[in-house]
Amino acid sequence: MNDLKKANKFDDLDVEKVKLDYFDLDTLEKAVSGVDLVIYIPSITYDLQRRITEFENVLQAVKKAKAKLIFVSFFADQENNPFVMSPFYAYVPRRLASSNVEYSIVKNSLYADPLVPYLEELIKRKNIIYPVGAQPLSFITRNDSAHAIACLAMQSIMRDQGQSYLLSMDKNYNMVELSYIMSRITDHKIGYAPVTITEFAKIYAQEGDGKELASMYAGGAKGLLSATSDDFHRLTGREPEEMEHFLRNGYQIARL
Repeated sequence: MNDLKKANKFDDLDVEKVKLDYFDLDTLEKAVSGVDLVIYIPSITYDLQRRITEFENVLQAVKKAKAKLIFVSFFADQENNPFVMSPFYAYVPRRLASSNVEYSIVKNSLYADPLVPYLEELIKRKNIIYPVGAQPLSFITRNDSAHAIACLAMQSIMRDQGQSYLLSMDKNYNMVELSYIMSRITDHKIGYAPVTITEFAKIYAQEGDGKELASMYAGGAKGLLSATSDDFHRLTGREPEEMEHFLRNGYQIARL
């Protein structure tokens, strides 16, 4: 975790907490020493070179520990994807393939979780504004992603041979479908009025990642963020939480 203050969430669990810095090889090597399996979740940054350096440090530590690796990825890795981090997600699998490390890859689709706090803004806007046109987007909840990763970690027969899994809900959603769902659960009319990629970047520029998010949705407009699979079921034996159930519960809890 990036915030050490959140470490107290694990106080009641029988787990060992270790502080490490992705850019401090000494802390990395100490953290994974004697560990059989490392689950690597990249840090939140849009600095491409920094992210690659971070990964290479993790790979070096994993090799030294003779550990196995689960790389938690994102499905925006196509060679024609304009998302600014697409080169990183395309680079790592190729690098791992030549690394002599036993590994597997988990590709998350878009997280559904940010949609819950976004609902209040959409109620005021009266429209979803994602610049993806008629193209659908695929989602997974963070809780379901964590469950699938934990199941993979516990089932060695399903990993360590370069396997790649895509985590998604059973179906994807175009923005008209998503607007209908949001309207039902909020009792407010929410439509779909997409802005341009440039406008979207300007709207969210103050949040510090407007251009980066716009580049991601530019990939969505090409149909590159729509893939679904049954890999979640294959790893967990259950179905992923579907969008309306997730948003309804999240919206009701947020209003308490």
